[in-house]
Amino acid sequence: MKVNNKSIATFGAIVAVSSLALVGCAGEGSTTTDDDTAAPEMTGSITVWVDADRAGVLEEAAADFTAQTGVDVELIQKEFGEIRDQFVQQVPTGEGPDIAVGAHDWLGVLATNGVVAPVELGDKSSDFEQVAVDAWAYDGQTYAVPYAIENIALIRNTDLAPEAAADYDDMIAMAQAAGTEYEFLVGLDPEQADPYHLYPFQTSFGAPVFGNNADGSYNADDLQIGNDGGEAFATWLGEQGAAGVLNTNITGELALENFTSGGAPFYLTGPWNVPAIEEAGINFSVDAIPSAGGQDAQPFAGVQGFFLSSESENRLAANEFLVNYVGSEEVQTALYEVGGRAPALTSAFDAAVASDPIVAGFGEVGANAVPMPSIPEMGAVWEFWGVTEAAIINGGDPATLWDQMATDVQSAIE
Repeated sequence: MKVNNKSIATFGAIVAVSSLALVGCAGEGSTTTDDDTAAPEMTGSITVWVDADRAGVLEEAAADFTAQTGVDVELIQKEFGEIRDQFVQQVPTGEGPDIAVGAHDWLGVLATNGVVAPVELGDKSSDFEQVAVDAWAYDGQTYAVPYAIENIALIRNTDLAPEAAADYDDMIAMAQAAGTEYEFLVGLDPEQADPYHLYPFQTSFGAPVFGNNADGSYNADDLQIGNDGGEAFATWLGEQGAAGVLNTNITGELALENFTSGGAPFYLTGPWNVPAIEEAGINFSVDAIPSAGGQDAQPFAGVQGFFLSSESENRLAANEFLVNYVGSEEVQTALYEVGGRAPALTSAFDAAVASDPIVAGFGEVGANAVPMPSIPEMGAVWEFWGVTEAAIINGGDPATLWDQMATDVQSAIE
């Protein structure tokens, strides 16, 4: 894979101010230059932790990087779900990698443990979808080169519902006219419901989890989940539970099974279930999530990326590999092709959207999504959120339960 990267000289300009400091921690690198715009000289090696699904793409990018710079790249395959904890454990001992792949909602843990360093995106920051950059921001710094965006959307069986719904009530009316067993399917859990899947309906009532700082990051001191919109959402949850539209006994597996057998015109899910829907021969469209509360229904966006170790001994080369190789259109497109998730780089995103209506549908919804909070305080929210939603759907008093949840979350944060 020949990467059409921005020149190393451009990268040298981005890091000119800090290059000497970086060399101080990059034991094998140097920054000998002939003039102000010359490229910093890089030597030595870097290590990258990558999962099996993305290893093939990175092998090609690594070979090109080595050919261009002389820096060797060692790829070590890891199970994706084990990377975060191993990274936190090994980086302080000097045994960790220079770079690792991961999900943005790990960032709070990584940052508070001091094991990640900011990535110098420079002018290239504007080349990525904004939600992807925002997701990897913490305390005003960007901590990864994002490569994929994932979010849920509404899947519509076009044989049962030929037109997209204008809002939630319109969706239910259309489903009732279709005469199917279920009006709408979403996988839930008997004890935890599923705040992730239900969140777009919550935001449509004007009830985000947290408010935002001026730079768009989440403000842990501004808990919004218990506001008037949250109470209105809780009332709506109780109504949907009483009507049987939301049912905590319909698990994710059952929701998929019923939709692929024609049991409902509408299904709230993510791209991970698209292959099964296609295999079932369902004619479908990917639509925006209908608003239940009158405001935009904004799902969470999950953003995957490659981040940099705070203990990297060759940080200059690692940053160059991240920004101009992992961040190139060729690599971002290749990662999309093996993973099926919308690329984070806008040029690759636009090309994917133009060529694939499914990616286009999820991408359009994702453009209006909000990053799942990665701040440590989010742990207190998860502790109480799902159990409260399940209790309300199953017949508990909405106002009492929601108010108690907001109080419990605030106390846990404090």
